[in-house]
Amino acid sequence: MLKLDQHPSGRHFLQIPGPSPVPDRILRAMSLPTIDHRGPEFSELGLKVIGGIQKIFKTEHPVIIYPASGTGAWEAALSNTLSPGDAVLMFETGHFASLWKQMALRLGLEPEFLSLPASQSWRYGVRPQLIEERLRRDGEHRIKAVCVVHNETSTGVTSDIAAVRRAIDAAGHPALLVVDTISGLASADYRHDEWGVDVTVSGSQKGLMLPPGISFNALSPKAIEASQRSLMPKSFWAWDEILAGNNNGYWPYTPSTNLLYGLNEALDMLLEEGLDQVLARHERWGEGVRRAVNAWGLEIQCQEPALYSPVLTGVVMPEGVDADDVRRTIYDRFDLSLGTGLGKAKGRMFRIGHLGDCNDLTLIATLGGCEAGLKLCGVELFGSGLQAALEFFADNPAPGTPAARKLAAAASTGPSQAGAVRA
Repeated sequence: MLKLDQHPSGRHFLQIPGPSPVPDRILRAMSLPTIDHRGPEFSELGLKVIGGIQKIFKTEHPVIIYPASGTGAWEAALSNTLSPGDAVLMFETGHFASLWKQMALRLGLEPEFLSLPASQSWRYGVRPQLIEERLRRDGEHRIKAVCVVHNETSTGVTSDIAAVRRAIDAAGHPALLVVDTISGLASADYRHDEWGVDVTVSGSQKGLMLPPGISFNALSPKAIEASQRSLMPKSFWAWDEILAGNNNGYWPYTPSTNLLYGLNEALDMLLEEGLDQVLARHERWGEGVRRAVNAWGLEIQCQEPALYSPVLTGVVMPEGVDADDVRRTIYDRFDLSLGTGLGKAKGRMFRIGHLGDCNDLTLIATLGGCEAGLKLCGVELFGSGLQAALEFFADNPAPGTPAARKLAAAASTGPSQAGAVRA
């Protein structure tokens, strides 16, 4: 077993769907000396990160920043808006939706889990029509919130949140819309205000490229109003004291100062690049990885191409092949970490993360390690996924790069010039 003080040469390939690799620029920011969290310098930092994270959520309303994991932000969302015994409508899209349901039970809520048939389980996104139908039957409005996962990290399915909002509105139901985008934020398109979300939950260790330890609740005015009626016990998670302190850039308790340094740097990096371009490169990486999986002749866990995640791809193993054995071989031979199958998908699939601090060569190396590992484990491959990804990335340069600009300019002057530039 590898000891903590022993490391292979070169960098470890961390290609799980979070925590994602932390850029050196963020690591350097986090190494700055800790400052007084009650002093004027901290206030400036606090106000800056709060304003910056609102841009990432695409909201003009408050965003709460917790020194906690995403699980803490789940609890905060439920405990601030609901009361013991409240009915909550949830949708089973995968492992993390299931864990959120278990939390609701532990908190004394009454979650109702909408599920697809077993043959479709964990392979499809949220079905807004089923939500609308259930809400129409709730004439007494016992259901107080609809909770769904935006990007289900266990399956690689990204659900249509705007359609869920339309379903709630079509049913004429007052339920809050509460969304988990822990793995989606800053990697997949997300619009808190435009999509009418009341509470959005997220975390630091995915598209924001930070270590674990910061999580978020983005709020709507309706959610803040609901929090004033909530009877759920809470203290650390309570929004009211945090919102009051945040007005001046402070927190009611000791915040994670050095992680906030990192968050500040991460926000600068994302906003300097431009959020649209950040999302475009994630979409492109996802397409390149899926081309590789298709070339191998293997199945993708998500069965709805329109809902393919730009954050990760679930790769299903042929019958009789243990996905964890494949992962272990790839880790031992190539120092490459891939995501395990979770819950119902345990042993059936592995997950390739393509998010955050990544580039084409990172993914080409990752796919090379996967292809070699699959062959070592005796998995029969239809063709070379590595070659398919290489061709896709070569023919489709990253948006904003000099190569992409040259192709665009050549395309505008005619096909012959475009071919010359590509060659």
